[in-house]
Amino acid sequence: MTFFTYAVPDLHGRLDLFERAIAEILVHAEGAAASVVTLGDYVDRGPASRQLIECLMQWEHSTLRLISLKGNHEAMMWQACNGLLEPERWFAAGGDATLGSYGADLDYLRRAIPDAHLAWLKDLPLVHVDQHRVFAHAGVDQLLPLDRQNEETVLWKRYPPRSQKGHGRRHLVHGHDGTLSAPVVTAGKSNLDGLAWKTGRLVVGVYADDRPGAAVDYIEINGPTPVMR
Repeated sequence: MTFFTYAVPDLHGRLDLFERAIAEILVHAEGAAASVVTLGDYVDRGPASRQLIECLMQWEHSTLRLISLKGNHEAMMWQACNGLLEPERWFAAGGDATLGSYGADLDYLRRAIPDAHLAWLKDLPLVHVDQHRVFAHAGVDQLLPLDRQNEETVLWKRYPPRSQKGHGRRHLVHGHDGTLSAPVVTAGKSNLDGLAWKTGRLVVGVYADDRPGAAVDYIEINGPTPVMR
């Protein structure tokens, strides 16, 4: 029997799309155990960052194992709340929408966000590695072992168009680099980020755990296009 790993790219506060994706994943998995890897960027821009964080933090499911990775927007949120980044820079990247989901404004930034949420953001893993693939928010350094990756690289890396680079024999699955053409797939890597927060189109990659390379299938969720920044 083939087991699957489902990769969910940048959600940016779109809890509605995540919930629909999970429903479709359950149908696809047909009751079998499976893994769901969320590729980071749960916060900012979209309407329900707090609610999405809480959904991921409280995850319990009998058949779906959830691995939530860190994105650059989680890092910015944590830094802004701990005095390591000017809040205005975070707001410029969509942090105002996140703070709005907590029912607060800039004057109440630190008090508005529970310590448990900040601890969860800080401790999110950078990569998930299985037999055939590495999952990361933005990318990896091909010259470094996967257990010694630099956080800035993993969260912020940009690849040249049609880059073939994965990590050794492993196929790289990532988001971060939003494009309406997602998924963008080459021999060594796949970019799944289709700007779901503003297009309403979420592309979930389906990876067979016993088979190397790119996805064997995709699940496409088409939701509403919100009016937002």
